[in-house]
Amino acid sequence: MSALDSRTMAEGWQDGDYWGRLVESCAGAHLFNTSLGTSIELTYWREGNQEVDFILRLSKTTVAIEVKSGRRPQSLPGMEAFDRRFKPKRKLLVGGQGLSWEDFLIHPAAYWLQ
Repeated sequence: MSALDSRTMAEGWQDGDYWGRLVESCAGAHLFNTSLGTSIELTYWREGNQEVDFILRLSKTTVAIEVKSGRRPQSLPGMEAFDRRFKPKRKLLVGGQGLSWEDFLIHPAAYWLQ
């Protein structure tokens, strides 16, 4: 599954925490690579035990992105708290019950800020 781990894809998928880290890393790498050379700021948000995986900012436009590797519905308390406090232009859930991975990965970071 990765250069530093000898697990097969099937073994990685069976370990939910490991798989979740890989999926989140994939999303982060995609956002980072597609924002290079632009003015887009890529970060994350955490306050106490609430968090949002990725925050995109360009000028006064903010997009919050949460990544989920499973299929079961989940609550998103971090996203809800971020939304109440910062009022982002867009909130994306990637994976799970949200946007498909295919749709997410075909668009660069700038697309989500439009």
